[in-house]
Amino acid sequence: MSETVVLAADVGGTHTRVVLANSDGTHCTPLREQHYVSADWPDLLPILENFLGAVTPRPTRACLAIAGPIDDSDSGQQAHVTNLPWILDSRRLGQCLAIPQLTLINDFAAIGHGIAALGARDLLTLQTGESQPRAPGAVLGAGTGLGQALLVWRDDGYDVLPTEGGHMDFAPQNDLQVQLLNSLRAEHGHVSYERLCSGAGLAYIYRFLQERRGSIAPDTIAQAFEHGDPAAAISQTALAGSDTLAQEALVEFVRIYGAQAGNLALACLPFAGVYVAGGIAPKILPALTDGEFLRAFNAKGRMEKLTRRIPLHVVVHPTPGLLGATLYAGRFP
Repeated sequence: MSETVVLAADVGGTHTRVVLANSDGTHCTPLREQHYVSADWPDLLPILENFLGAVTPRPTRACLAIAGPIDDSDSGQQAHVTNLPWILDSRRLGQCLAIPQLTLINDFAAIGHGIAALGARDLLTLQTGESQPRAPGAVLGAGTGLGQALLVWRDDGYDVLPTEGGHMDFAPQNDLQVQLLNSLRAEHGHVSYERLCSGAGLAYIYRFLQERRGSIAPDTIAQAFEHGDPAAAISQTALAGSDTLAQEALVEFVRIYGAQAGNLALACLPFAGVYVAGGIAPKILPALTDGEFLRAFNAKGRMEKLTRRIPLHVVVHPTPGLLGATLYAGRFP
């Protein structure tokens, strides 16, 4: 397949990343790339118009990876971006941008499409396991939310099945997590893994511990709760070892993350590997590699011998979703 100029975007609740590239569906060469703060814009269309401007050559295909479910119908595709008031329509976007082939895919489906293009330097292996060719694979990742997708072999490559598995019922594994569940249930009713395994979830765990211990947050964390990103401040402070409460919150977050990764492994037996992606994982690598994540992943009672055979990797490539969307756009007929 010959290369063509494509537009790709990874649209999340926090950031929107856009690239213009040459792509043949297997390889791609970026021509121009730009990152935007999503909340600074009223909709996705102005971002894409700003990015394209008077750029040449113009793309003839586009793939937009969206943090949220995609609804397909005869009139096109629609998507509501999770954690943003944006409602996207593939036909409207294609017409406004004069791009004849434009499709929307789930953001974790996009990461799934990028997995095959990753090299050894893009992965950090937590458990080698027993890799099996053409076996199912799985992707999950905490960021603004908790995304999950499945990889299934079809014909000569992997197809990607998006899911909303991050909204599965949260199952506590220790007394502290039971208390977290009860607290969140009183506030929200239903409690999913995403409530705790996300940036907002890490911040909630910290606040929960702070209130029960009567502790005073360091200035950096207190200021981030007022005007910033508390999850980033908590994780940075924890990794620096300068606040014991932040360290405790991050450890509990990692345990919950690992447990859900293990749940996903049991659900689909992904002997091609479980790939931990998302915006948070690369920023907390020391916490993911100290053993707590892997212990929680494998703490499955009678099924522990099985989960220990499943390969487990952390994706350290900076933009796997954008890579996957770029490759997917290059595969259009």
